[in-house]
Amino acid sequence: MVETEPISKSEVLSDIPWGVVVHDDPVNLTSYVTWVLMKVLSHPKAKAEALMWEVHRLGRSVVWTGNREMAELYAQQLQGYQLRTTVEKAGE
Repeated sequence: MVETEPISKSEVLSDIPWGVVVHDDPVNLTSYVTWVLMKVLSHPKAKAEALMWEVHRLGRSVVWTGNREMAELYAQQLQGYQLRTTVEKAGE
């Protein structure tokens, strides 16, 4: 019989993906938002444009998902380019 160790709550929580959300604002041009998404997140132009239009039409878009530490880093970098961002648990 193989024994396994129980999974701790922190191990389970660390597997929950986090999303970086960009919110619409009346200041930044659509071309600028596209450029920032390409520069910070390394998205190809087509993906960056699609995400930018989602922000423009729906008021927000999840532009990246992954672990919490990277989500917070990306959100901070996007804020450095004056984009309004938040970090949320994915699916919320």
